[in-house]
Amino acid sequence: MAKKSENKKPTDPVKRKKFRKYTFRLWLLFLAGWGFIFLLFWMAGKGWFGEMPGFERLENPQTSLATEIVSADGQTIGKFFYQNRTPVHYSELPPSLVQALTSTEDERYYDHPGLDFKSTVRAVAFMGRRGGGSTITQQLAKLLFHHEGSKNILERIKQKIKEIIIAARLERQYTKDEILTMYMNTYDWGHQGVGIRSASRVYFGKEPKDLNIDEAAMLVGMLKNSSYFNPITKPERVRKRRNVVFQQMYRNGYLTEKQLDSLKALPLSINYTPELHNTGIATYFRERVRKFVKEKLKNIRKKDGKPYNIYSDGLRIYTTIDSRMQHNAEEAMREHMKNLQAEFFRQGKKNKTFPFVNLTKKEIEKLMERAMRRSERWKTLQKAGLKEDSIRASFFEPVKMRVFSWKGEIDTIMKPYDSIRYYKSFLHAGLMSMEPSTGYVKAWVGGINFKHFKYDHVDQGARQVGSTFKPFIYATAIAQKHLSPCDTFPNTPYTIKKGRWGLNKSWSPKNAGGQYGGWMTLKKALANSVNVITARLIDMVGPQPVIDLAHNLGIKSKIPFAPSIALGTADIKLYEMVGAFNGFANKGQYIEPVFVTRIEDKNGRVLYEYKPVTNDVLSPQMAYVVTNLLEGVTQYGSGARLRHTFMKNSPVYKRVVTGYPYAFKNPIAGKTGTTQNQSDGWFIGYVPNLVTGVWVGGEDRSVHFRSIAYGQGATMALPIWALYMKKNYADKELGVSDKPFEKPAGVDINLNCDDTGKSSGDDKEDQSPLNDL
Repeated sequence: MAKKSENKKPTDPVKRKKFRKYTFRLWLLFLAGWGFIFLLFWMAGKGWFGEMPGFERLENPQTSLATEIVSADGQTIGKFFYQNRTPVHYSELPPSLVQALTSTEDERYYDHPGLDFKSTVRAVAFMGRRGGGSTITQQLAKLLFHHEGSKNILERIKQKIKEIIIAARLERQYTKDEILTMYMNTYDWGHQGVGIRSASRVYFGKEPKDLNIDEAAMLVGMLKNSSYFNPITKPERVRKRRNVVFQQMYRNGYLTEKQLDSLKALPLSINYTPELHNTGIATYFRERVRKFVKEKLKNIRKKDGKPYNIYSDGLRIYTTIDSRMQHNAEEAMREHMKNLQAEFFRQGKKNKTFPFVNLTKKEIEKLMERAMRRSERWKTLQKAGLKEDSIRASFFEPVKMRVFSWKGEIDTIMKPYDSIRYYKSFLHAGLMSMEPSTGYVKAWVGGINFKHFKYDHVDQGARQVGSTFKPFIYATAIAQKHLSPCDTFPNTPYTIKKGRWGLNKSWSPKNAGGQYGGWMTLKKALANSVNVITARLIDMVGPQPVIDLAHNLGIKSKIPFAPSIALGTADIKLYEMVGAFNGFANKGQYIEPVFVTRIEDKNGRVLYEYKPVTNDVLSPQMAYVVTNLLEGVTQYGSGARLRHTFMKNSPVYKRVVTGYPYAFKNPIAGKTGTTQNQSDGWFIGYVPNLVTGVWVGGEDRSVHFRSIAYGQGATMALPIWALYMKKNYADKELGVSDKPFEKPAGVDINLNCDDTGKSSGDDKEDQSPLNDL
């Protein structure tokens, strides 16, 4: 029987000496190797290879956090950011996402101390061909403190050593769940999807907690390289990578074979929802919020003495906007303005100077010259040092550009000069809606498209208000002269003589179409915007009390001391007009419109909290009388189309009264307004718990419809109000009132007029040479 071979030490003294020498060198080399590795880590820890993050930086990594704008109903309606990152808590990560992540990126995540020796040896031995050796903790260390690995081998070794040290420190500082969450909050998935919350919203339009298993697997698959695995440009590549994640989940026991097969067969379910400054909901409002926050925080400092940065400090801005009402408002504006613009273009084909009306060639040249000089192109070329002749010449050289249209953006080649004229041909609009009792702004739409038209027609632009100013004259007259809505006045031509109220010449406003005769109640006169009766009223009380009332109701725009303000000649912002009408709806108390209630830093510390600003302007009884007057406008006056249904076959109604018939039956108070030459169309209306104002017009006053039928406020602005309100009423959760206005005790003025049911002026708007409505 053969004996087993035995390893014996050499017996020969010379051989034994050589063996000992060999063994000593081997141990020396082994110890020197470990000593060298220890020295490298010690040197790295002391900062010899560059700065290492200390305890404080580990506690507060220098990550850029997006500021969130939060609606009253708890929705994120916008962000400000350098990096679109908003952190979430571990509890907000679905189990399938955690399972997919650990199965694919770090199978022994919950067992190792930040360094997986087995994976590291495998990665070194096979040069990364069988997978990397970095743990989730190491990947987090890389993301937080040096991002991409160097291509220089020596530099990369130093980075790797630092990663391991930082990973060990992170493991001592945080729990496994916290590290995993930090990783998910830090990774950049591309397309402004930094962090899991932004990525979930960008690629699927939902919060992380709502991700299903195939969506979670896709995002985990992208962690390998979000640029290479891009679902927008390379969906098939991403689908295959997602299936690799499913395979790993099966391997780790999170999926059955049947589940694996069914999940692999699923297509990618992308709902691409980019979060950009120019797109999304409430774009004009978000810009107004940005300016507001910048102003409120300019004198507030962080603990380190630095000012807050709205783009990187992760603030939370709580607003009064209701995202559902905002959506309704934007949708209503889009539906109507698309129709109105199509009709404006159709009628413009007959106008040789389109889009301008009643301007000479020389006047148009001057207008376009001013527009060129105000353009960004002019300013940019001027800063570059070009002379005026060269700058002007560049406006007549065709260039590639993308322009706005209601059918979508158009890629075209156009002269910049022609593009300016093209953009001037668009009609614009603004809408603001607020809650009477609180002053909370519920919807804010500053224009038709923020990307192409930045000007906010809610709070930036002041335009002539037309007949929407008349309620202030009526309110003043009734209050001062103790008039009743049922008091009658002659509907006859009226002149305020030269010298009275500072007039340089006599003023004789006219009614629309020269319609006069008989006597008319104040209620009927306001309902049909009878100019001569409004002139009589302001002559009775004088301009100053009217101006005082308007200012007390929150109008800060300058109102000239002149009787002509009775017909709405003053330029006033939509924001101010809605706030003022809100005073009538809020039982005579003005409350300053509020759109931001609170600002917090990333840790929840309150930096700003609003305080209501109120002013008791009218008695509840007087405010109710004004409301009763304004109800007449929608019952049988210029706003009656909110109720009637008999104009279905009218060409005007078919083309541009979008959504007609509206058939409202609930009480509505409101006033239309149209200015000289139909340059501006207004409608401000309210129900007991919601006041909404709409303005429509061109950028220039010379851009307008020729006909009052198309250019009046009841045609241009009222349909947006009607569509918006119908959408609000369709959503019962919004709680928009359809009840009568509450009548306060002590109203001793007669409101039951006997001539208010019928009016020869039904659904017409009045005009005068000075001001139409």
